[in-house]
Amino acid sequence: MNESKFVILGGGMVAGYAAKQLVELGLQPGELAIVSADNSVPYERPPLSKGFLAGKDTEEAIRINPEDFYAKHGIELKLECEVTAVDPKRRRLILKSGDDFGFNKLIVATGARPRTLNIPGAKLRNVYYLRALDDSKIIRSALEQMKQAVVIGGGFIGMEVAAVLAQKGIEVTMVLNDDRIWKRFFSREMSSFFEAYYAERGVRFVKSTAVAELRGDGVVNSAVLRDGPTVPCELVIAGIGVQPAIDMLTNSGLNVGDGIIVNEYLETSQADVLAAGDVANYQDVLFGRRRRVEHWDNAVSQGQYCAQVLMGERVPFRHVPYFFSDVFDLSYEYWGDSSGADQIIDRGDLSTKSFSVWWLRQKTVVAAFTMNRPDEEREVAPKWIESRQTVSPGKLEDASQSISHALA
Repeated sequence: MNESKFVILGGGMVAGYAAKQLVELGLQPGELAIVSADNSVPYERPPLSKGFLAGKDTEEAIRINPEDFYAKHGIELKLECEVTAVDPKRRRLILKSGDDFGFNKLIVATGARPRTLNIPGAKLRNVYYLRALDDSKIIRSALEQMKQAVVIGGGFIGMEVAAVLAQKGIEVTMVLNDDRIWKRFFSREMSSFFEAYYAERGVRFVKSTAVAELRGDGVVNSAVLRDGPTVPCELVIAGIGVQPAIDMLTNSGLNVGDGIIVNEYLETSQADVLAAGDVANYQDVLFGRRRRVEHWDNAVSQGQYCAQVLMGERVPFRHVPYFFSDVFDLSYEYWGDSSGADQIIDRGDLSTKSFSVWWLRQKTVVAAFTMNRPDEEREVAPKWIESRQTVSPGKLEDASQSISHALA
């Protein structure tokens, strides 16, 4: 039976950053194996819906570590290796090939899979989901021939893909279930800004509806909306969320639900088995609630954290949730959790490309969004959220003064 002291199940961003951190912490050759169903060494996912999709980034440029990094440091990289079951008691992975792979300590970082459309015509050609490098490659190639596209979903994937398509001269229609774009994160005023910005660049919105059917003779040529209208298209990209990849854990004894349930140390219900990244449902010690985060920064931070745990450190995972996005010529960042906010403060002019938004709960900062604002604002945002900083709402709103004046 093949085995390794440390094994990472999943070859995504957690694996890439955990491997890098382990090497920096003194990992010895032969101590780590990465078991991945992917056909590529670990790569960054954000460019898949931005720079790589647009043709600006190369495959080599988006790798987390150089391709020879793993062999150079004695890390076994088992690509295109599908795992069908995990046996924590016997400390082994059951491979699709029928072989076993043993471990002393395991990080489960299997990520998530796209939710798929369950409507007539969903299996037509040119209907895509964007999750992996191969998905982005296929879509990028297809775009060269397209003139009309439908993007289903108004979250960050939908927004980023729609921006790339529009910049390539493709006529884009975004179909949203909600009455405004990214309702889960954006305030109403923020949604209005982004909708206007997209509309000025040729993107059309159809809101408060859904695609009921896709039509075409083998290849999609139209999307029929729930309330009747038909939208012509040669391409459909559905960004309707993801679900944690936990199929191989059914009989593992691990506590699973919305992902793998872990504690504040990212430990599962089984000894010496951790979980990290999109699949980990962890106890957030900052906000006192369970959370599963599907963003780049979470995978990076938890990968690095797990590496430290494997090398003997044991402190709770403490991290301010964060994500960023690039659409058209805009770049923005978001920290925290706005779900418990009782007040929203806008700083700057929301009719321009430079503003920040701050969510407060009893005058304590719980979330922040910044776009083209002074560095001081983006620097204090995570610090204030972590320290539960209280502020003066009136002073915070006054963008003529340094944000430090807002401290209560």
